[in-house]
Amino acid sequence: MQNPPKPLVRTEGNRRTLEFTPGDIQSAMRLSRPHALVLAYTRAMMCFVLFVPRPRRILMVGLGGGSMAKFCYRYFPEARITVLELRADVIALRERFLVPPDDARFQVIHADAAAWMAACAHGGYDLIVVDGFDTEGLPPALSSRPFYADCRRLLATDGVLVANMFSYDRRRGEVLDALDWTFAGRTCKLDKVAGNNHILFAGAGAGTDGRAARAMQRLPFKLLNRLAVRLILIRLAWPSVFT
Repeated sequence: MQNPPKPLVRTEGNRRTLEFTPGDIQSAMRLSRPHALVLAYTRAMMCFVLFVPRPRRILMVGLGGGSMAKFCYRYFPEARITVLELRADVIALRERFLVPPDDARFQVIHADAAAWMAACAHGGYDLIVVDGFDTEGLPPALSSRPFYADCRRLLATDGVLVANMFSYDRRRGEVLDALDWTFAGRTCKLDKVAGNNHILFAGAGAGTDGRAARAMQRLPFKLLNRLAVRLILIRLAWPSVFT
């Protein structure tokens, strides 16, 4: 197996991107607002707050440029966040993307996520975020029933999993089947807000049945879906506006 290409960092004006192949943007950051979510799919993934408004323990698969990790670190100050990243060369770029250093409530671990989760004896995560890709899309280890069974095992009673997937990914059917089987049908997807990115939600408990996300799916226009996502982000960033 050939070694994957080294990650490429580009800075143009106020924008810095992480790419695995030229033009294939994995993560983007505004230098003036490093905690903002630039890419539409990252904003859509924050819709997990429809099910878990105040997560206390978050597990993330995939660091990339750290967009979601930074956002959660800033706007969920009571949460403890663990990030699993397979590639040491990606972790080495964390300072260039202003990812905070490890501290009492934030940790980046260099590990194979599937192996780490399979060996993990403790659970109780309110939220698991799966956003790990290689140059060919979702790797087999993050597409299987055993992986999602481990996700389900590590979630708290009413915990939620949110995963990013491309509509054209060759393993899309495998993942949908694995999620549906593992979570007994408590799944839904949001696919009208981020182009070819489909955002999948799965709930561990009866209280996470996906009604809110399914309601968004029924909205007739993409614009309304995007507006709903933006309102959620405003609610997170400026809670006083809604109180």
